Amino acid sequence: MMWRALRNLLRLIWVGWTLARFGALFPLENLPQAPALGVLARASLLVRRRRDARLRPGQRLAAALAALGPSFIKFGQSLATRSDLIGDEVSHDLARLQDRLPPFPFAVAKATIEAELAAPLTEIYASFDEVPVAAASIAQVHYAETHDGADVAVKVLRPGIEASFARDIDLFRWIAGILEHLLPSIRRLHPVEVVALFAEAVVIEMDMRMEAAAAAELAENFVGDPDFMVPSVDWQRTTRRVLTLERLHGHRPDDLEALHAAGHDPTEVLRKSACIFFNQVFRDGYFHADMHPGNVFILADGRVAPVDFGIMGRLDVKTRHFLADMLTGFLSGDYRRVAAVHFRAGYVPAHKSVDAFTQACRSIGEPILGRPLAEISLATLLAQLFRITEQFEMETQPQLLLLQKTMLVAEGVGRQVNDQVNIWELARPLIEQWMIENRSPQARVKQAAIDAAGLLERLPGLAERAEAAINDLADGGLRLHPDTVRRFSEAQQHRRWTTWPLWLTALVVLLVVALG
Repeated sequence: MMWRALRNLLRLIWVGWTLARFGALFPLENLPQAPALGVLARASLLVRRRRDARLRPGQRLAAALAALGPSFIKFGQSLATRSDLIGDEVSHDLARLQDRLPPFPFAVAKATIEAELAAPLTEIYASFDEVPVAAASIAQVHYAETHDGADVAVKVLRPGIEASFARDIDLFRWIAGILEHLLPSIRRLHPVEVVALFAEAVVIEMDMRMEAAAAAELAENFVGDPDFMVPSVDWQRTTRRVLTLERLHGHRPDDLEALHAAGHDPTEVLRKSACIFFNQVFRDGYFHADMHPGNVFILADGRVAPVDFGIMGRLDVKTRHFLADMLTGFLSGDYRRVAAVHFRAGYVPAHKSVDAFTQACRSIGEPILGRPLAEISLATLLAQLFRITEQFEMETQPQLLLLQKTMLVAEGVGRQVNDQVNIWELARPLIEQWMIENRSPQARVKQAAIDAAGLLERLPGLAERAEAAINDLADGGLRLHPDTVRRFSEAQQHRRWTTWPLWLTALVVLLVVALG
């Protein structure tokens, strides 16, 4: 435990110094629980690099995270979804943080492929382009051809990336634990849980087999769809560190000149994209969460085709229905309904005032009520809703944050393609049909019957567990396992050691800043 704290402390000092050099410690300026960190943040502006002086705070933070390496780039992209914490401007700047790194040598890629597939590269592929077409924080992509003449794209994991991410994720967990201890007010934001979800996503993204499975699941959901195409997976040439996919040929959705030259109507491309995204979110509850223009091709036949499946999102049926009811309430001006679905979902604690939350929802909804759908940003609406969460102790919903970020990117691309239309308006017929089938009074009655049948099936098991609990109490109470007692004792000891590293770090970095 002590060694972990010292290791992370040294790493944190380096991170703090890097942020200070870029003038990117501004998030610490107004922490009443830690005034020393505020002094440190303001002092860091004295040592920031001259060429960064004219950059916005968010741009300075993005530059610092890029300098800190792959895991911090990914963390910054995740942080971009939290406009409720960092503000719209910083969120916008972090959303533009590019996941690009210098490529690693071809010899390393060749060695990785041969080790993973246990054969010489020339036996695996008939030809292999030595120069990668893309290089990101986790992997890089090469084009190749198989011996049966198939064009493929080969994604190869960066060497040593697992150890690098493991080290930094441990640091993030350590910091999150300290923050939860020092700042009780942010516990509702679940920083430890957010880091855990980030770590889970990164672990999945670093296993090429998981990405291949994501592509296969997405393809299965859209079998027979005339507007959407997922590249097929070459499972024989896919392992934990190597992914081989069918190579696609097409144009970026934001390359208007190329789209027009190929005979595509950009607005029709937007309509297809909006319907595809809606079906992913509401029909399937499984959506591509990284649909920036570099990850999408428009094929010659007009189909929309994603090419990267490292970041995917899931929404269960309950969450999808919550979203539908909440958005319907906002767009119809029924703010009581908006508040009610939040309380019913358990997102707002029951002891809070429904009337006060209704008023807060009205403050968000009234500015958009009556405006054409083409002028309404649903991503911004969600961001504003998340911003009022502190007042009402609303629990953070990571899956909704990922959705909001994805919607923000989708709306941004839509405005680039045609700033006169709104992608949600283009998908209106599909949205209306889904609402009739899933959220109409008849659909609600049908769902209630299904839920009731499910409850009846679970009743025998619930009765058995209740009887077992009653018997335990009758036999002398519920006993704690000795390991549980030991963990409680260790937790008490741990609390004594969790606060000193942060204050020591602040002091050390402040001295470095002063002497710099």
